[in-house]
Amino acid sequence: MPAFHLEHLQTVLAVVEEGSFDAAARRLRVTPSAVSQRVKSLEQSSGQILLQRTTPVAPTEAGSVVLRLARQVALLDADARSALHADQGDGAVALTIAVNADSLATWFLEAVAPLAVTGRVVFDIHREDQEHTTSLLRSGTVMAAVTSTSGPVQGCSVEPLGAMRYRAVCTPRFQADNAIEPSDPSSLIRAPRVDFDRRDELQADFVRRAAGDADPAAQARHFVPTSSDFARSVVLGFGWAMLPEQQCAAELAAGRLVELAPGSFTEVRLFWQRWNLASATLDSVTDAVRRGARASLHPFGRP
Repeated sequence: MPAFHLEHLQTVLAVVEEGSFDAAARRLRVTPSAVSQRVKSLEQSSGQILLQRTTPVAPTEAGSVVLRLARQVALLDADARSALHADQGDGAVALTIAVNADSLATWFLEAVAPLAVTGRVVFDIHREDQEHTTSLLRSGTVMAAVTSTSGPVQGCSVEPLGAMRYRAVCTPRFQADNAIEPSDPSSLIRAPRVDFDRRDELQADFVRRAAGDADPAAQARHFVPTSSDFARSVVLGFGWAMLPEQQCAAELAAGRLVELAPGSFTEVRLFWQRWNLASATLDSVTDAVRRGARASLHPFGRP
C-alpha cells in the first residue's frame, strides 16, 4: 500500500469534523471536487471505503483507523509548529477529549482552564458516560478520555485518577410527601427518581442494593440529561437521585437536601486514558488533569 499523503489525511479529518464534503472544502479552501478526489484517491490506495456518505459524514470501521492516524499526525504537526514559533504566541493546538458529564460539571474544566487561557490549546470536549468514553478513543474521535474503564484501549496508556462519590438525596418535603424512611429501604421504590438518561444506572443500582429484590424498572422516573439541571431538578423536588458530593454538599449543609442513606455513598472510579504518543501538549494536559483529580477526587477505597 502506498504511503499516506498529508493532504489526504487532513482532508479526511476535515470531512469528519465538519460533517460534509462542502464544509470541509470551505475549511481547507479548496473546491468540493478536490475534497472528493482526495478522499477517493485515499480509498483507492487503501482498498477500502473510509467514509459513509451520510449526513453528517461518518467514518467506516476502516475509516476510524485512518481518522486516528490523521489526528495523531495533526497533533504532532501542531506540537512542532508550537515549539518552533513559541515566541510568536500563535499556533494553538487542538485537542479532542471525552469527559463524563459529572466531571465536566464539577472538576474537569477548572483543571484544564490554565491551559485554555494561554490560547495555545483549544479543547473539543465530547460529553459521554464514563462507561462509554473508551469507544470514542477506539474510533479515533478523541485523543484522551476520563473513563471508568481501567483496561487500556489499544494504543493508549491508562492511569487512575480517583473516585467520585455520590450520595442519595432529595428535598425534606419530597421525603415527607413520599414517606421515605432510611430504616425502610423498600420505601424508595414508591418514590419517583431522577435519571440522567436511559443509560444511567446509578439510581437503579442503589435501589437494588438498598431494597434487595425491588424492581427499579417499575419505578417512576424523570430524565434530565444535563448535569447542572439534573442536580437542580432534585433541589426543585422532582425526585430523589444520586448526586456527586461536590454538587450536593452545600445544599445538604443548608438543609435544602437530606440524605436518604446517611453515612453511605456510591463510588465511581475514574481513569485517564490517552494516546500513547510522545506529545508535549498531551503531556501538559495529562499533568493538569492529574493535579485537578488529586485536588477533587477521593483515592480509591479511602473512607
